[in-house]
Amino acid sequence: MIEAKGLKNAREAAAPRHARPARPGALSLKRLRTRADGSGMAAASDLALVQGLRHTRATLTRWNAAPWPVLKGWLAGAFAITIGLLLCVLVIGTAMESDASFIPFVGATEAATFGAVGDVLKRNALVLALHGFACVAGFIAGSSLPEQADRYSGLYRRVHDRAGPLAITFVVGATAFSLATQAFALGAGAATLAAQDGISPALLLLGLLPHAIPELVALFLPLAAWVLASRRDHWHELLAATITTVTLAVPVLVVAAFVEVYVSPQVIVALRG
Repeated sequence: MIEAKGLKNAREAAAPRHARPARPGALSLKRLRTRADGSGMAAASDLALVQGLRHTRATLTRWNAAPWPVLKGWLAGAFAITIGLLLCVLVIGTAMESDASFIPFVGATEAATFGAVGDVLKRNALVLALHGFACVAGFIAGSSLPEQADRYSGLYRRVHDRAGPLAITFVVGATAFSLATQAFALGAGAATLAAQDGISPALLLLGLLPHAIPELVALFLPLAAWVLASRRDHWHELLAATITTVTLAVPVLVVAAFVEVYVSPQVIVALRG
């Protein structure tokens, strides 16, 4: 029996490596590449997903080790977008005639409530989601699609080569449309509220700054990350940027909503005298 067992072990040791049974559930990048070459789109998508997750984990680890250089760039970009939007609101609010309709002003003409805070959070959550999805779309268009295109030829290759730039163009257009819409809506509202309260649009915006600056900077963090990644061609970092910027923005938006409902109206009342 000992000799038979020894012969069996010797045969197993001499057997080719490819003949040995693989571990159940093991899925290596090498096997994914083989599947991508032989079975088309599904395998290439699996490989792109694995590589995207790997890039994301590596990026988050690197940022966690040295967060300030990355965060500094995002904050500077978001602050620049915020100042640009507020200047547009000021110009539009000054140029437009006030609407005859009455706009309720929570905290001034209406009582401040937790329900009003919830309404502010819902509105800001939609804007943050839009900007976060822009980041995800940038990751897919700038990183995932090109990685899949390298594994195709013919028609599939041409589709993937063109899909990336087209998707990026769409994201840029949708984001620009969103910012223009926000500027016009906020400017029109500022003109009406200023006339309603008997103050200038500039003074109204000054009273709104305690919540407007942190709120807008938090909302524009994903856009700032998108802009920086696109300039450096670091599309593979955008999934990590989405996770990080949204995580940072949420608590700031919660605090800003309470300030908007309970503090800013009182500042405007004090400025109005």
